[in-house]
Amino acid sequence: MSIWIIFKLLGSLALLMFGMKAMSEALQKMAGPQLRHVLGAMTTNRFTGMLTGTLVTASVQSSTATTVMTVSFVNAGLLTLAQAISVIMGANIGTTLTAWIMAVGTSGSEASPFDISIVSYIGFFIGIVLIYMKKHRYIGDFLFGIGLLLLGLTTLKATGMSMDLANNEAVTSFFKSFDPNSFVTTLIFLLLGGIMTFCVQSSAAVMAITMLLCSTGAMPIYQGIALVLGENIGTTVTSNLAALSANTQARRAALAHMFFNVFGVLWILFIFRPFIDMVCGWVNYDVNMTKEGVSSSAFLANAAKLNYVLAAFHTSFNVVNTFILIWFIPLIERFVCWVIKPKKVDEEEDFRLHFITAGFMKTPELSVLEAQKEIRSFSERMQRMFGMVTELLTLSSSESAKKKGANEAEFNKLYSRIEKYEGISDNMELEIAKYLDTVSDAHLSDDTKAKIRAMLREISELESIGDACYNMARTISRKYNGKQDHFTDRQYEHIHQMMGLTDQSLTEMNRLMGGRKESYDVNRTFNIENEINNYRNQLKAQNINDINNHEYTYAVGTIYMDLINECEKLGDYVVNVVEARMGTRQASSSWSYR
Repeated sequence: MSIWIIFKLLGSLALLMFGMKAMSEALQKMAGPQLRHVLGAMTTNRFTGMLTGTLVTASVQSSTATTVMTVSFVNAGLLTLAQAISVIMGANIGTTLTAWIMAVGTSGSEASPFDISIVSYIGFFIGIVLIYMKKHRYIGDFLFGIGLLLLGLTTLKATGMSMDLANNEAVTSFFKSFDPNSFVTTLIFLLLGGIMTFCVQSSAAVMAITMLLCSTGAMPIYQGIALVLGENIGTTVTSNLAALSANTQARRAALAHMFFNVFGVLWILFIFRPFIDMVCGWVNYDVNMTKEGVSSSAFLANAAKLNYVLAAFHTSFNVVNTFILIWFIPLIERFVCWVIKPKKVDEEEDFRLHFITAGFMKTPELSVLEAQKEIRSFSERMQRMFGMVTELLTLSSSESAKKKGANEAEFNKLYSRIEKYEGISDNMELEIAKYLDTVSDAHLSDDTKAKIRAMLREISELESIGDACYNMARTISRKYNGKQDHFTDRQYEHIHQMMGLTDQSLTEMNRLMGGRKESYDVNRTFNIENEINNYRNQLKAQNINDINNHEYTYAVGTIYMDLINECEKLGDYVVNVVEARMGTRQASSSWSYR
């Protein structure tokens, strides 16, 4: 066998895998947000969830993308684990469309009404025209992906025919060394299929190799289908390894996916040959035909039908498996929850990204969704931090100070928590920025690039909110542990009122971060900011008068205004976050002097 034929074979597989990847990513760029909306809206019960998973996966040609989207919704609380399991079941049916595309692409001319390679060249031509027409470049990317996929399939077929595997002594003797009637042989090829899928990280590539070997008559049908079953398990191993660093719900969803496929393989092994013979009957394939006693053309024509046998088996197996297990989704949910227990840690007190997990996301468009959820978590954490500052102020009040000995430990404990949160905010900004920087290296749509720029600004401003909260806590601590007089009751009232306005602005910000920006009235945030600015200006003028009237000392007045000014700065950071998310700016006339 020539070394060049080996390279041609590997190159054909590379074309196939790259074409699948390009096609999937282009579809997600065109309809990513809509797909996510559909996935979230059409899962009211297990059957609609299954149908949704089937349609979405058939559209994007990637069960991994569907699984990732599903897990992200579970993380966000938009889908229950039970709904996610039904979607994953549907994804297993939707991914069988890939096998049918390959079956058509690698079939001989007797089985195909036309030469499918012609479609690839048409796809290249129309694709390049649309790519240069920037308005439709994602459709062009999609057509280019289809073209590469079909070209890879036809090249793979031609390479396989030129290798004449059916008459290759080394290949035929290898398969003849296994007893076709042995159950052990089935298990060996099942394991081999799983290992191959895990190594190449592509079930499509393993399916293409299987079709090539079967259609040329080199591999018996039973061993070929055993490889397909192994590929079903191998693809779940990949997702489970990727989910090891993810949160509890993500790991449960990945385990449910593995349970689904492993259970299917176990029951099909009991009726392995009868089920295959039934599928062979559907496509009119003669299982018992051998080279002896028939013409070479008749044998090859019969062998060419093997691609359709593999595709039909893949589809029927997943459909039947889904029909069996869809009634037991609550039991599967309880099982995976029993196996994977939630981590017993105080997540609020530890730095941990909830949604971003290294290696779990497969496409940049979907990675952005995870980053958005992480930023939402960041935003909510900053409001909790501000609540701690308010509590710290209460502990430092004159009434509490009378019991300083009793409250000092509580005060110091709360101050330490605020310090820890400030460190968490710094780490979250760096980690999210690093993640977005990695995502931005990929080929992205213009909308996604704009989103990433906005998100980088959001995390910078959120970190500034954390800094402002920490500055306020330090000011309160300096006053609590210092020799200055206490604030007057009226000062405490003013500070609490200002903090109340600031908390309102944080609440509005989190409403925006957790909802749809189309339904958000940005003027609510701008109005609160104007109210904060006006109140700050009022208190600033009043503070000067109170010091002149000897209501309190200049030192107390300075600390008092430090807290007021820091609240006003925090309000500005909130406005900046809202502006970044909404893609709008507040009218300059509404800004007060700093």
